[in-house]
Amino acid sequence: MIVLALDCSASLCAACVYDAGGGIELGREVRDLGKGHAEHLMAVIDAALGKAGKTFAGLDAIAVSVGPGSFTGVRVGVSTARGLALALKIPAIGVTTLEALAAEAADGFPGRAVLAALDGGRGEIHAGLYDKHLKPLFGPAATSLEEAARLAKQADAVLAGTVAEAVAALGGSAEIGPVKATADIAVYARLAAGKGAGERPRPVYLRDADAKPQAGFVLPRTGS
Repeated sequence: MIVLALDCSASLCAACVYDAGGGIELGREVRDLGKGHAEHLMAVIDAALGKAGKTFAGLDAIAVSVGPGSFTGVRVGVSTARGLALALKIPAIGVTTLEALAAEAADGFPGRAVLAALDGGRGEIHAGLYDKHLKPLFGPAATSLEEAARLAKQADAVLAGTVAEAVAALGGSAEIGPVKATADIAVYARLAAGKGAGERPRPVYLRDADAKPQAGFVLPRTGS
């Protein structure tokens, strides 16, 4: 199975082509944009395909990060993955940012539970706890830093994500994996290949968007 993986959930705009049968990455393109994923994603995909020596016709599945993460970035990635999958008549497979971070941490700490936690803003932590087989035990869910630390301590879990060190400071754990907002793009491809086809990917939003229309400009609903 040849998988094209996409990730726009954080500042990176990333794509890679992955041969699941051989367990090898064939080509990647990763750009640290901050914003503007929609304008650059197709160019990033084309670059990854070119480095892999593949075309769209040679793909068997599309993997995509479904968040939690940037509202706009997640929407861009998911809509692109679904559009390509529809056009190519291949499955699109969603992978959460938290399970990808947990899988990357597990590569360095095999046989251990992992708690992946990201800063969700407004004092919230977006967290997921996974056992040694990467089966979810908690989340993805919005929680507090204190609750994340309690969960990590209870499970003796390795920590990963942007708030891993803050969780550790509260006694959550002394062992820390990747301290970043998203996993390496190849991890998404590997996890998606293991999942196989299922429901169409949908964004994982654990809180409301920061930008909301002003009440005075919301159009009233009309009957049909």
